[in-house]
Amino acid sequence: MSPARLAADTVAPPAPHTLLVFLLQIGVLLGLALVLSRLARKLGLPAVAGELAAGVLLGPSVLAPALPALSAWLFPRDTAQMHLLDAVGQLGVLLLVGFTGMHLDMALARRRGRAAAGISAAGLLLPLGMGLWLGHALPAQLRPADADPAVFALFIGVAMCVSSIPVIARTLVDMRLLHRNVGQMIMVVAAIDDIAGWLLLSVVTALATTGVGAGEIATPLIHMALVILAFLTLGRQLVRRVLSAVGSSDSPGASTAVTVVLLVLAAAGAQALGFEAVLGAFLCGILIGTHGPKELTQRLEPLRTTVLHFLSPLFFAGAGLRIDLTALADPTTALWGLIALALAVTGKYLGAATGLFAGGLTRWEALALAAGINARGVIQVVIAVIGLRVGLLNTAMYSIIVLIAIITPLMAPPVLRLAARRIEESAEERLREHGLHAPEGQDTARASTEDAPGAAELIHDRGSNAERAPDAS
Repeated sequence: MSPARLAADTVAPPAPHTLLVFLLQIGVLLGLALVLSRLARKLGLPAVAGELAAGVLLGPSVLAPALPALSAWLFPRDTAQMHLLDAVGQLGVLLLVGFTGMHLDMALARRRGRAAAGISAAGLLLPLGMGLWLGHALPAQLRPADADPAVFALFIGVAMCVSSIPVIARTLVDMRLLHRNVGQMIMVVAAIDDIAGWLLLSVVTALATTGVGAGEIATPLIHMALVILAFLTLGRQLVRRVLSAVGSSDSPGASTAVTVVLLVLAAAGAQALGFEAVLGAFLCGILIGTHGPKELTQRLEPLRTTVLHFLSPLFFAGAGLRIDLTALADPTTALWGLIALALAVTGKYLGAATGLFAGGLTRWEALALAAGINARGVIQVVIAVIGLRVGLLNTAMYSIIVLIAIITPLMAPPVLRLAARRIEESAEERLREHGLHAPEGQDTARASTEDAPGAAELIHDRGSNAERAPDAS
């Protein structure tokens, strides 16, 4: 057999029927996700709720029992067929998480880091501890039969303790609270939560795939140290030099291509070290947002549009395909779902309450902070999909976690609105709202746009960029 014939046989194209079904899946999922996300926004709900609902309607919850023949043809339970759709969705979520990292205000994080770290630690540890208890207390029908009980409980704890920067950013922008001090604090605490959550998730998934033991625990911790070291040294220099070189190009497409290459390679590096690929994309996004040229955001606008309105909706609609709401019809599953939701909310609110003491916040600021960091959404859906993929979740528990991800963002706006009305707006916040900030050392209580001409500069890039944060909420 000739080499050419061997190559043709080895890399055979997908069968015509497989390709047809794949194209129809994309068209139907994306079309319904677009319609339902627009409807969700009109109802004051986050767009991700509509995108997930599209998958729910086309999955085992609605379409399968209503039209089983059509469901089996359009969304067959075939591994190869599902992997095609998953591959597109995985690329979408990598880029989405990368964009999320680009919109972190690292200058603000350094400035308010001590108070934010204390609040974030409490907001992580309390839900984590409650999740560990829940993981051990859940009945057998909500646990995968072959999952290690300790790793399963730890995974539930991690899933309970995360927040979601895209959801929080979109909520704050929609409510015109991003310029407020409490809005900025919410973003910083959520950023710390997300970074810690990804690191914990990476360790847990490594344990799930390699087994529990001293060596297995030490290896991911060492690899984690290598990732952080590369992030702080080689990664920073590489991103700065590459983006600086591309920034001089007249072609906006070059910036887009290089950004995708950096995010994908960083994701591959994290995956090679046994971590989830999204961690690498997230850390790389922080570097790009911190060290990239100021005009990079505008150059990446076409890519951002593609990610937000094509790739990420496919990911969330695909995640919805795996939700089986019929599992919640079981009284035991429904009861434990309510318990999980109550624990998830309580943990975040109690964690934010530490801001009354450690962070010097007022009670209304602490309430607003709690409402903000309680919103899960995007990140928790990603974690749920990962748990399903590595065998740490069954369909019923996956559905419970995703429902928490949908419900908690809906709880934030009314509480934020109530608290914000009772927090006096400072002159510094009014300057920030107009893209200004008071000169360092000036009394912000007396500052104004007129008496601070030297402050007539744009607020830090990350803060203004956060107003354009991914709206896949």
